[in-house]
Amino acid sequence: MMVVMPAHWRSLLLLSMASPMAPSIISLKSLIIFLLPMSFVCTASSKPPFAKHIPDKNVVLKFDTDFFQNNVEGPNAIQKPDLDMDYSASYWEVVKEFVGVSAMHMQLMINNKVVFYDTTNLGPSALRHNPEWCRKLPNGRTDCWAHGITFDPNSGDVRTLKINLNPWCSSGGLSTSGKLISTGGSDEGSRSIRILEPCDTCDFHEGGTGLSTFRWYASQQMLENGDIMLVGGRGAYNYEIFPPDQLKFPIQQFGLPFLMDTTDGYLENNLYPFVYLLPDGTVFVFANDRSVIINPRTGDVVRELPKLPGGSRNYPASGQSALLPLKLTSNTNDGDFVKAEVLVCGGNSHDAFKYTEKAPRKFPPALKDCGRIVANQEGAEWDIEEMPSGRVMGDMLILPTGDLLLINGAKAGTSAWDAAEEPNFTPVLYSPEKPKWQRFNELKSSQIPRMYHSSSAVLPDGKVLVAGSNTHATYDFKAKYPTEMKVEKFAPPYLAAEMAQFRPQIMEEFSDKQLTYGQNFKVYINLTAEVGMGDIKVTMYPPPFTTHGFSQGQRLLILGLNEVTNTVISVMAPPSGKLAPPGYYLIFVVHRGVPSNGMWVQIQ
Repeated sequence: MMVVMPAHWRSLLLLSMASPMAPSIISLKSLIIFLLPMSFVCTASSKPPFAKHIPDKNVVLKFDTDFFQNNVEGPNAIQKPDLDMDYSASYWEVVKEFVGVSAMHMQLMINNKVVFYDTTNLGPSALRHNPEWCRKLPNGRTDCWAHGITFDPNSGDVRTLKINLNPWCSSGGLSTSGKLISTGGSDEGSRSIRILEPCDTCDFHEGGTGLSTFRWYASQQMLENGDIMLVGGRGAYNYEIFPPDQLKFPIQQFGLPFLMDTTDGYLENNLYPFVYLLPDGTVFVFANDRSVIINPRTGDVVRELPKLPGGSRNYPASGQSALLPLKLTSNTNDGDFVKAEVLVCGGNSHDAFKYTEKAPRKFPPALKDCGRIVANQEGAEWDIEEMPSGRVMGDMLILPTGDLLLINGAKAGTSAWDAAEEPNFTPVLYSPEKPKWQRFNELKSSQIPRMYHSSSAVLPDGKVLVAGSNTHATYDFKAKYPTEMKVEKFAPPYLAAEMAQFRPQIMEEFSDKQLTYGQNFKVYINLTAEVGMGDIKVTMYPPPFTTHGFSQGQRLLILGLNEVTNTVISVMAPPSGKLAPPGYYLIFVVHRGVPSNGMWVQIQ
């Protein structure tokens, strides 16, 4: 149904919805009297072939100008509130009792398998390898143990992976073609590149000297054209850029003195820097307690941001960070300002690691505060918030809804072997759009410590896979915090049983999966509820590479919508790779806070 509404009626309608004094300004009766004379132009709504069971009540509301459209998208959206969630309805389930390999690193692949891998040179794992794949270690010993696997989160099936070049404390992420690009590590793996294709029989292809320098504890970020930017690492005060899916290429290295300036002597506190591609193509880099924005193609520092007070936020103090969801409208063009906020939480004092390593050992309490800043706004300052509990070496994941999940870690100490105490069993949901005093909510606690070298990943069904935790140099199953072989799934509150009736289903066979920048695409859904623009969000998420409390390459976009019914949604793809680097993403349809299963799409 198309409603043609004169301008003065539109203004009255907006006033009635937006003003807190609306009841005293206009009564419902008066509003009806004003709306009765309106002219209606009705058009029949056709149903897609799969939706025969859906009643003929689907209507699309269009207005004669974009006045209302501009108020149902973006930061000033007028929409129905999300459904009330019972935070205690979140739950945990063990999906594999003994997986055999500790998940120091974790990546969801585009075939819905999850890759785990650990260091290869510090002793046996708990899973035997193919005898034909035994290898010689640098110390001359023979290693016949598996140090990497692919894990099926639905069946629990495990397949061993062959890794020759030590990926201890390495970096990684998916390429434009959906391959896992693993970079750096230690020993013979410190300059290596490993490429894993998403298939059921594939193993890593490895090259040992592709990188310009040693990359141990570095961070990886895809740029707008699909090139990979690799930042920092122990003793590496620079970054490099290289093309995806290749083991050898010309070296492009750029100095970054900022990384040396943020080093706290032997304590470091600036490893695994937080790195994000911003909407204008520049790159935000946070290390220790400071941050800069750089032009990645020249190495120039565009702007230095204020220092975040309170302590150190990077390894080994190991706080958590994420780029908050980027909100687009159907009219967002390349070059338009899109607010890019960064959240940094937890960590510890600058000298905390010193106390954890020397007798008598002490474990300083983890920081409870968070800093939030608009990274691409000149003159921005950090806005400080406080979590329910301190957290060090936890993960910060963006859920399909745009809320953030803080999970895993400890309440005292730092990263490194046996350097922490007091496991933080309680996940916390952070809702960035709520008032400041309502943003943090504690969820159902786990019973399994997930401390150093644990990881997590958002799955296509909206659950979170959690694995790993090994606070020791070797596997130790008798220690106070034993090497953990169990794999769990955590279900956020939106997966509670009472939310099932509100959960959309994407009809993948009818929906567009190949996206073009700046072009409209359609997502077909099955949803029994009557919906309008304000009831639906479509989000877009590239699964990140998670290790040591930082999810590299993580971002989520809230896309602009053109039309919404309960059978089809017309969505505008991001305008450029600055907002969404090329490659594979999960698309979610979120109905009043309840997400669908994700659908894989590729944008280019």
